[in-house]
Amino acid sequence: MTMRDDIIINGRAIGTSHKPYIVAELSGNHNQSIERAIQLIDAAADSGADAVKLQTYTADTMTLNCRMPGFFVDNPESLWAGRTLYDLYEEAHTPWEWHEQLFAHAKKRNIAMFSSPFDKTAVDFLESLNVPAYKVASFECTDLALIRYVASTGKPLIISTGMAKASEIEEAVATARLAGCKELILLKCTSTYPATAANTNISTIPHLRDLFNCHVGLSDHTMGNGVSVASVALGAVLIEKHFTLDRTDGGVDSTFSMEPAELSALCKDTESAFAAMGCIHYGPVKAEQDSIQFRRSVYAVRDIRKGERFTEENIRTIRPGFGLPPKEIDRLIGCIATQDIAAATPMSWDLVTGMR
Repeated sequence: MTMRDDIIINGRAIGTSHKPYIVAELSGNHNQSIERAIQLIDAAADSGADAVKLQTYTADTMTLNCRMPGFFVDNPESLWAGRTLYDLYEEAHTPWEWHEQLFAHAKKRNIAMFSSPFDKTAVDFLESLNVPAYKVASFECTDLALIRYVASTGKPLIISTGMAKASEIEEAVATARLAGCKELILLKCTSTYPATAANTNISTIPHLRDLFNCHVGLSDHTMGNGVSVASVALGAVLIEKHFTLDRTDGGVDSTFSMEPAELSALCKDTESAFAAMGCIHYGPVKAEQDSIQFRRSVYAVRDIRKGERFTEENIRTIRPGFGLPPKEIDRLIGCIATQDIAAATPMSWDLVTGMR
């Protein structure tokens, strides 16, 4: 399958001939409340998103419970400065015992749901729930064994490429395809939280598409919708944004997550951007036909007697557009009227003799 073919997730086609597929990433914004997770699904569905995405892991499948160097966030600028990786993942993970209920609720709300697995046990668990697709996170883009295992399911595969060099993406794509992946979407991503527009480099989107002959989207960590909307014009077929009910509620990802009204605006704005792209077209579209009459054309602006010459004083280019085109006025100057012409008469060739 190539970028010319649609990818289908839960009956919704994703591709260059369809409006962007919008994914609301729940991540840890459920704040360890299944009731809140269900509210997030409802809010995403009500906002017009196409899918909700979970992350399927436990702290033990992600890291070790220790404070040795490298096992805690030591960047003082980070949202999670000073936190151990284990504690962070313990807080953010979605309990596996919630999954079946969350998938059932998403089905009830007619919104797709899939997940990012982080090891083979998570893939096996998600397969038991018959998920429609998988996402591999940016930090796992170089975990070729995981990509191979996910791709072997035959489900549509979305791979986020934050931090990845072209050679690393090439390895991930080759691994996925060799393992049986037929439906692949790569996501341009900047793995900072939040990301800035200046670091997003969405000009990479069409290059990724052409380099790997597959669909490309955007995993957007910036604030606002501007970057996502611009990415649609560059060919993004899928937009993923972190989602929360209210940023003031807190949570591990809340600071850079969008709220329901913002998600609704994202759905509308990206659809408008897609519609605006249209096709290569010159000349009036159907909706412009009635406006052609308001172009300029050549009119008699004074009463002109038969036999009188046309001059810059008695004919001019004015609106509306029922006379000869403006480009003909130089040919008309100096010619002779074939009949009396009243002011405000649109000029036509039957009113002219003595063409130069």
